[in-house]
Amino acid sequence: MQMLSNIKKELRTFRDPGKAMILSSFFKTGRGQYGEGDFFLGISVPEQRRLAKKYINLQLIDIRELLKNKIHEYRLTSLLILVEKYNKGSQTIKQEIFDFYLSNLKYVNNWDLVDLTADKIVGSYLFDRDKSILYELSKSQNVWERRISVIATFHFIKNNQFDDTLRISEMLLNDKHDLIHKAVGWMLREIGKRNQEVEEDFLKKHHKKMPRTMLRYAIERFDEKNREFYLKK
Repeated sequence: MQMLSNIKKELRTFRDPGKAMILSSFFKTGRGQYGEGDFFLGISVPEQRRLAKKYINLQLIDIRELLKNKIHEYRLTSLLILVEKYNKGSQTIKQEIFDFYLSNLKYVNNWDLVDLTADKIVGSYLFDRDKSILYELSKSQNVWERRISVIATFHFIKNNQFDDTLRISEMLLNDKHDLIHKAVGWMLREIGKRNQEVEEDFLKKHHKKMPRTMLRYAIERFDEKNREFYLKK
């Protein structure tokens, strides 16, 4: 408990009210918005990464206490600690952290929390294992779980395995949420960085029904002529 108290105290010393106001707006914390109820201290991500390394030995019971907090930086720092533990842990510890992450998904509830951790824990763990949990998450009513389902596959993409990303992207084509459009478009773009032919095969099949934001994200790195081809369609 002392280590938990220390990390909270240390996080608060980096509080920046001005930056907190900007972040509150940026992460849509207003009434009815996706980040409603989130509170910010205004702490930079690099500072939180530094603290995550310092407090890597924080126990899971204390990490969960930090993760349950409404203060955004408490949750992000707790998740960054999990990533540190996962990266340095044995296979047993990796499984424990994977299970812990999945059992606490309701606290992984903003896009940066997902984007900075899902591929590093969920994607990494599932790389050479059964991936059915990702397909279940892609059908969830919870937007963050759906985002996790596709962002987790970034780990596969980095290892030149694209099939699961493409299948999940296809499942999410008709999703109504802008945050899913952006996530899918981003992952398709990442595939294209490594193999543009694979990305274009997907686009030629689906671009006519892709949400505009998803398509724009996916073709961001294309040359102007190629971008115009897809946008005009």
